Amino acid sequence: MPRIRQSDVDEVKARVNIADVVGERVALKPAGVGSMKGLCPFHDERSPSFHVRPQVGYYHCFGCGESGDVYSFLRAMDHVSFTEAVERMAARVGYTLHYEDGGAAPETTGRSRLYAANAAAAEYFRSQLLSPEADTARRFLGDRGFDAGAAAHFGVGYAPKGWSSLMDHLLGQKFSRDELVQAGLVSQGQRGVYDRFRGRVVWPIRDVTGQVIGFGARKLYDDDQGPKYLNTPETPIYKKAQVLYGLDLAKRDISREHRVVVVEGYTDVMACHLAGITTAIASCGTAFGSDHITVLRRVMGDDTAAGEVVFTFDPDAAGQKAALRAFADEKRFAAQTYVAVAPEGLDPCDLRLQRGDGAVRALMDNKAPMFEFVIDQRLKDYDLASVEGRAGALRAAAPIVADIRDPALRPGYVRVLARRLGLDIPEVQSAVERAARGADRAEKRDAQRGGAETPAPVAVSVTMASLPNTRDVALERGAMMAFLQYGHRIEPDLFLRALQTPFGHPALEAVRSTLASTDLSQPGWAVAAVEAVREPFRTLAAELLTAEFPARNEEGAVASANDLARGLLVRELEREKNELLRGIQRVPADSEEGRRLRLRLRELDADRQRLTAG
Repeated sequence: MPRIRQSDVDEVKARVNIADVVGERVALKPAGVGSMKGLCPFHDERSPSFHVRPQVGYYHCFGCGESGDVYSFLRAMDHVSFTEAVERMAARVGYTLHYEDGGAAPETTGRSRLYAANAAAAEYFRSQLLSPEADTARRFLGDRGFDAGAAAHFGVGYAPKGWSSLMDHLLGQKFSRDELVQAGLVSQGQRGVYDRFRGRVVWPIRDVTGQVIGFGARKLYDDDQGPKYLNTPETPIYKKAQVLYGLDLAKRDISREHRVVVVEGYTDVMACHLAGITTAIASCGTAFGSDHITVLRRVMGDDTAAGEVVFTFDPDAAGQKAALRAFADEKRFAAQTYVAVAPEGLDPCDLRLQRGDGAVRALMDNKAPMFEFVIDQRLKDYDLASVEGRAGALRAAAPIVADIRDPALRPGYVRVLARRLGLDIPEVQSAVERAARGADRAEKRDAQRGGAETPAPVAVSVTMASLPNTRDVALERGAMMAFLQYGHRIEPDLFLRALQTPFGHPALEAVRSTLASTDLSQPGWAVAAVEAVREPFRTLAAELLTAEFPARNEEGAVASANDLARGLLVRELEREKNELLRGIQRVPADSEEGRRLRLRLRELDADRQRLTAG
């Protein structure tokens, strides 16, 4: 395959704002001058340690150590090749790539072909919704309160009844049968290859960036022997445990409002959005689980208890079971969790249809805390009129209250449980404390078991946190942050001179010496220097490039960077001056060596005066 010219690779990277690309997956907030941060997409964390520096096109996680540029981010998140990552970003900024030996752009393969096939299928399904055959699908949508505008907004389409309608269309667009099978658009059976979705209303399922990765389809005809809902199977780009329907439309409001509403189906998402609840999402053909929570927390910026997660469940047995599953993962959210159950067992779609948009909004206003909902679910199986029933209910519900992580909330729920059971508060409090002690013992046992299999220690990278807290190291650390982040704004002569000044700390010296040998005339020199630093110091270099620079604004950062460069040089002058003073004491005052040393001493003082005056 022809290679993309390196100059084009660099040009595309320079034109892309890495914060925009990362921000499609992670809610980013300002973190000092020229830096942003959010929850790391590469590991699960409760407080943000993932930093992005748009000015240099680089990211680094202070928690897990992952770092890189926009291409490495796409490769890690979407599992694409380097070439595909460059091509995707070039398409994003409208840049025409050139390939070595004058070759034309190659036909892309792999995951990019699967994205293209899904996008083409989505367009085909949308066009078929206007066909005469799709009358049943249009009536299905209309009966649920969705007009043509709503269908267009969500990209809803129709899959014709024929066995190969979609396949024939996509084969005509130069997709191969193998690509269509791999994309989950067609199935292979005893009768050969045939369309997976036939005679159904179809919803495109998009990833957080808005690319179509699969479909959900509902049957319309009585002679359809398949399941009521049929989804795309697992493919290289569609992982149902990580996919949330509607997230591409909801992500902006979720990030802004720090609130998400979890519903159970495609029509429920549509109903909520049309009613003004634009943070609604749903899982796709699988139970809402821990991977979904991880995705949501990154989009929410879920690092404080100020956020809200509202689950809507049917009041039937299946809905109650789903609520208890959600409760098992509740502690993974930093946000507060709630449950909203519609009156008479209506889901949001039916509620909107029967009672209007206001009823859907009111449903969210009447939410109940998740803990309260789960307590009631536990209590309903006991006869609270009997002593035995109340005792059993207390044993069942006490662990729920003991599990509340916010100590300010726990006493309130002790009182709630006491009122529900008709028991004295001290009796309930004692049961909750016993349950908490039991949980602590279980955790200790698990930890002890796990300790027997602790892996052998591995070499640890040097980080900013591991540097000693001394005056000299603080100066060198600050100077290296200034060099990497604002070297292009430091006075050129001052920057080059300071960069040649040796450091005392070996880790910081390794970073400095690598930067000093980097070609500073090339674009992206700071990133190039960081990636050239030898282990175990590369993590330190990445942190210095992305850490919050201590300044109020850009002008203050530039002034501070220049001051730090001068501070290094003044320190070096003071060191040389002290050596000269010791040398002067060892030679006769009227000797040639003594005169030379005193002359150099005056030069140092003059140089220091110029630096401090600057």
